[in-house]
Amino acid sequence: MTPKQWWHPTRHADRRPLLLARNRIQAAIRGWLEGQGFIEVDPAALQVSPGNEAHLHAFSTTAIGNDGQGRQMYLHTSPEFAMKRLLAAGETRIHAFSHVWRNRERGPLHAPEFTMLEWYRVGEPYARLMEDIAAWVALAATGPLRFRDRTCDPALPYERVSVAEAFASFAGIDLPATMNEAGETDAAALAAQMDAVGISHMAGESWSDLFSRVLSGRVEPHLGLGRLTVLDRYPAAEAALARRCEDDPRVAERFEVYACGVELANGFGELTDPVEQRKRFDEEMAIKARVYGETYPVDDDFLAALALMPPACGCALGFDRLVMLATGAPSVEAVQWVPAG
Repeated sequence: MTPKQWWHPTRHADRRPLLLARNRIQAAIRGWLEGQGFIEVDPAALQVSPGNEAHLHAFSTTAIGNDGQGRQMYLHTSPEFAMKRLLAAGETRIHAFSHVWRNRERGPLHAPEFTMLEWYRVGEPYARLMEDIAAWVALAATGPLRFRDRTCDPALPYERVSVAEAFASFAGIDLPATMNEAGETDAAALAAQMDAVGISHMAGESWSDLFSRVLSGRVEPHLGLGRLTVLDRYPAAEAALARRCEDDPRVAERFEVYACGVELANGFGELTDPVEQRKRFDEEMAIKARVYGETYPVDDDFLAALALMPPACGCALGFDRLVMLATGAPSVEAVQWVPAG
């Protein structure tokens, strides 16, 4: 029997309580942000560059100008570049509920089009963003967060652990031993440790590939169980948009928040050095060319604005995932009013 489409009246009746909960959660967070002095902005989705992270994949289109000439453009994978321009222009507390697009991603936790809540604070430490997320999770939930057989109590204080601590605890990997003092990485050293603890990998994989295998296979399933987990101080090699930590240049001011083993948010102490940022973009695009055979253009206008951007922290939260966890829904598309076709 063919499953009913989302728009079939009986299926919509089942989905409707989840969708109304979505509206309630969005209104509650908007009210909280307004009370904190945030301004809501609405960045355009069509951009000259969708972002320059190696493993993010964009949707492209051709914009036809008044002269009839075509120009390749992209649907953004995040409103980040646009919002940082607004910080350069003088805004200090901004947020956006933005529709974003990511190709090659679809499943219970991924949709090709989804809603991202992104926000920035000028002149504040990046740890402040962790407090924001904890407050919103408490607003969203009417009980425990749930995903499959996992639960997370939003009333409990979150735990904060470094990536190095998590790799040691859950995978038996000494991650700092695979990096030198400048943060340069050694794939062979990481591969040898993975062999020793029985984590499979393929010959010739990069340090980043190996890191991702350990993170997804051995670490993430243990995060956000019982209480929120903030996974903090990512290796600098895995934080292309974050500034390095002052006490250890091997790691950066990047964190991710997990609930029920699900990544919920990704935050940074923002890098504002355009020279360093261009270098990191070039490195990311070199990886993308090697792995996927394509690259995306670097947004020179963004880099020019970055030179004027004040010290800030920023974070992106998967809003559909938050609603999914708060309602116990089986997937992100179950809490979208109209899923992508």
